[in-house]
Amino acid sequence: MSDETEGRAQAALVHLGVPFTVTRHGPVKSLAEAAAARGIAPTDLIKTLVVRRAADEYLFVLLPGDREISWPKLRAQQQVNRLSLPDAATALAVTGYERGTITPFGATHPWPVIVDASVPGRTISIGGGAHGVGITLASDDLIRVLDAAVADISDPPSA
Repeated sequence: MSDETEGRAQAALVHLGVPFTVTRHGPVKSLAEAAAARGIAPTDLIKTLVVRRAADEYLFVLLPGDREISWPKLRAQQQVNRLSLPDAATALAVTGYERGTITPFGATHPWPVIVDASVPGRTISIGGGAHGVGITLASDDLIRVLDAAVADISDPPSA
């Protein structure tokens, strides 16, 4: 599945005309290891989370690797009282990607994208659709082509 999903993510970027580079690395056990393998700071490795907004309604939430999702901020931004993370099987079913590989590019459904306010104006690396694959691109290109909302939706990690 990884060759097919990696190709799907890259084909979507090519179709959208977004310049990008691909980095491949071996297995990693943490976000810090993934950032080191890609030669970037953890803040430039962007996590893509799929979040359940309602029954059969999801969104992609993108935030820096050194930040945590702020559920109160995200609920306020979405104007809902409840949000949740789906289990791994549901995340795969609604995106076409396994956890740890999820990207909005080439996903099986074009869910809305919310990008943390700290991300614009930088070069970032996101999941590339397969384990050990990262896609590096300008965050402003990602925001533009995905028509992503930008909002303060994260906090520093809790101690």
